[in-house]
Amino acid sequence: MRTSSTSNDRVQQPERAYLLAVETRGTAWTVGESLDELEELTRTAGATVVGRMSQRLEKPDPRSYFGKGKLEEAAQELKAADADVVIVDDELPPSAGKVIEEALGTRVVDRTLLILDIFAQRARTREGRVQVDLARLEYVLPRLTRAWSHLERQGGGIGLRGGPGETQIEIDRRLIRARISALREEIEGIRKHRSAQRSARRRVGMPVVALVGYTNAGKSTLFNALSRAEAVAEDKLFATLDPLTRRVSLPGGMEVLLSDTVGFIAKLPTGLVAAFRATLEELEEANLLLHVVDITSRRAEERASIVREVLGELGVGETPVLNVLNKADLLAASREELEATLTDARAADSVVVSAARDWNLDELAERVEVMLQREFEEVRVRIPYTETQLVDLFHRRGTVHSERHTEHGTVIRGTLPARIAPRFKTFAFR
Repeated sequence: MRTSSTSNDRVQQPERAYLLAVETRGTAWTVGESLDELEELTRTAGATVVGRMSQRLEKPDPRSYFGKGKLEEAAQELKAADADVVIVDDELPPSAGKVIEEALGTRVVDRTLLILDIFAQRARTREGRVQVDLARLEYVLPRLTRAWSHLERQGGGIGLRGGPGETQIEIDRRLIRARISALREEIEGIRKHRSAQRSARRRVGMPVVALVGYTNAGKSTLFNALSRAEAVAEDKLFATLDPLTRRVSLPGGMEVLLSDTVGFIAKLPTGLVAAFRATLEELEEANLLLHVVDITSRRAEERASIVREVLGELGVGETPVLNVLNKADLLAASREELEATLTDARAADSVVVSAARDWNLDELAERVEVMLQREFEEVRVRIPYTETQLVDLFHRRGTVHSERHTEHGTVIRGTLPARIAPRFKTFAFR
């Protein structure tokens, strides 16, 4: 977010933000809880919240978000709070922003643009910046009319004989479309590079374990604790945007590749999911997902449900999952006190840990090793040449120990994830 200042101020002051939200029926979270998260997002973006307001509606008004009377009330509240910017807890239709700005007399930012702004601040690598740039431009493109509505049409150029020329908005649309095309090509290059990296990892034969979870659940702290790396770990939303992978040794001697990923959030903009597809494809290669949950959150179950929904949308909903209930040090004064409360967690596919205090990380590592051993099967198959797609699947999802071509097909010896091994049963032989 921008900062505001006057000529008399030597130090720039954070923008003063006023939050608006619509309460609708059938949502898992109350409007107050949703505004709490929006406030946390706003602080992460660098602004100060000076007020908030909500209205109960069947759905947000597509033209003005609030009803007319409530919008007039909001305008008075904004003036009294001396707000610089209004932040709306939903993505606004392209035409709505201008209407709301005129009614309130101040700049309006929706939830999607706020998240995009945070992503832009936190992307540290070229890959992360490219993916954020694409999402931002795809968000901006349909909203250019609002940005350039004050401009007149330019005069005709050579060859137009004085007729109407391009408007500034048409020029900008053309430039943005060209930039979007270039970014998509660059992301395609990223996808190919990552695919080559995954192929190289498969040849090494190490299982892949990926950390997933709601933003600020403590994934990066856990990644650091397990891998002894120094990834960015802050008590802020979206502290990690760029995926990291490290080799980790488990207690029984098994070596795995541990990957950290971007955190998810409620109302995650679809453009961001699409733009980060090249990064999130890493999850497709994972043999096990560690779903990190902030056990101290009042909305832990709802946040976990959001993560599961996104994983399903990404096509990895059937990958084995171990739930890691993190931040236990905020609930217990000592590891010994925590031990007394772990019976239920041990009975389920969950482990209670404190990544910040290294509590129960040894148990977590042991559980990971047991699950991975259970998830792989040793196989020897002879695949007919008419089934080349199965050979490709074996190379993509399994580990090939040996391979040779015979008169009747391709003979492969190796390991396969248990969930796809049945597809090769017909071709198994000793």
